[in-house]
Amino acid sequence: MQKAWNVALWLLVAAVFASVLFADFLSLPFGGYASQRFILVGLLALVVSFSVVVLIYQHGWALSGRICPAALVAGGFILLALPFGETPYNWAEPVMYAVFFLGFVLTGSLPGSDKRRQYWVVVLVSVAAVTAAFYGGATITVYLFALSDQVANLSSFIPWGFVSIRYWSHIATWLIPLLPLAVLLGPFRSQRLWQFFIALGAALWWWVVFLSFSRGTMLGLALGVLIAVMLIGRPTLPWLKVFLRYLAYGVVAWLFLSLLVPSLLLDEVSMRTLKTDTSGRMPLFIEAWRMSLENFPFGMGPQSWLTHEVLTEDYWQSPKFGHPHNMYLMWAAEYGWLLIGALLILAGQAVRLFWKRRDEVRSTENHDLALPLAAFTASVSAALLHAGVSAVFMAPGSMLIGFLVLCVFWALIVPESRSFTFKRPKARALAAGFAGLLVSAPSFYWLNEVAEYYDAMESDLEFYYENVPAGKLPRFWFHGNFPRHPSQMP
Repeated sequence: MQKAWNVALWLLVAAVFASVLFADFLSLPFGGYASQRFILVGLLALVVSFSVVVLIYQHGWALSGRICPAALVAGGFILLALPFGETPYNWAEPVMYAVFFLGFVLTGSLPGSDKRRQYWVVVLVSVAAVTAAFYGGATITVYLFALSDQVANLSSFIPWGFVSIRYWSHIATWLIPLLPLAVLLGPFRSQRLWQFFIALGAALWWWVVFLSFSRGTMLGLALGVLIAVMLIGRPTLPWLKVFLRYLAYGVVAWLFLSLLVPSLLLDEVSMRTLKTDTSGRMPLFIEAWRMSLENFPFGMGPQSWLTHEVLTEDYWQSPKFGHPHNMYLMWAAEYGWLLIGALLILAGQAVRLFWKRRDEVRSTENHDLALPLAAFTASVSAALLHAGVSAVFMAPGSMLIGFLVLCVFWALIVPESRSFTFKRPKARALAAGFAGLLVSAPSFYWLNEVAEYYDAMESDLEFYYENVPAGKLPRFWFHGNFPRHPSQMP
């Protein structure tokens, strides 16, 4: 039975990575963005229902206290959306966030033993490293075609497979800190061919980061690695050495692929420059801040960023986006500062659990977890920082990869838990099944609303293209400006 679960775990993780990194190759039925959103909501509904059944069957209600902060966040999204229940497609987004935060805490509580946590780390890191390396190899193919067509600006074609450079950069923020683990853990870590394969993939990902000058990724990774090293200390050194080595390989790859080769083959070389301004984000931040104070502390409702009356002159005159490029201000604007308070409680719990695990690692009581703890701490910290300037928790690809990373991170920091022996196993199984039904039953309503939302958005496209002077603004869907302000609706 355990082997079957292990196979299912490998297949699930591989399917998620394939749907994100190779959406173009897979010809997904609704297009990459929409298909990833459908995969995300389906995965979240399935994982939460499954985790509830397993946890209650194995532990009863013993873990309920550990899950309370996540339940508070999930309840916050739902309760703060209740006053706006009559708004069209009101529930698609808040329920997604509710099950996202509840889901990674529930799923991260499943492994129980340290041996099982290590297995989860190996599965996620191995799949991430292999798919990232194959993505890097395919990028070289795109690179060669671009050079053969005398394309001077490579960033117009690389990174490929994403509707925006930003959405690729989210994935890079989650994954780059994890790649060194592939040669430090797992059955192939001592194989030279494996080490070369992973190093080449990591170098190519760093090259694309430099090629695209993804400032959010660069800053997030720098601070995330600094946080991990400062908090955990000496046990992180083997991971840090490999991380810095891969960074150096990336610099060499950038010098060779972006400067030397194009200068020999092309008449001119065009590169993106590292900007020092806010790229128009400041008016968005100020508008979201003003929104958060309009109905303090409850917010203006789900997706009100798309439908509200503009509050500031600067935002009125600036380019419009489907979100304010800051997840925390967006949540404060739409769900209020009460939700931010709930998120801070969950973050406080994570810090407390991390600190206990960090003390174990530093005292060498649990030294085997030092390297994965460092890598996943850097990854999660980088993503949380990146979310302050981009839609890390909005883009479906980022949410899919981020959900897996957060599940494993949570599994690494929670204490080891053992299954209880109950006197009435049938009653326990019945209670677990009933709880699973209670959780899964509303999922069908939610999934149905998501599907209806997609159909309505698709139907709106013709009117939108003919009457609304704006391009697509990715939000829940790629055509994310639906619903929008009533003055722009049919």
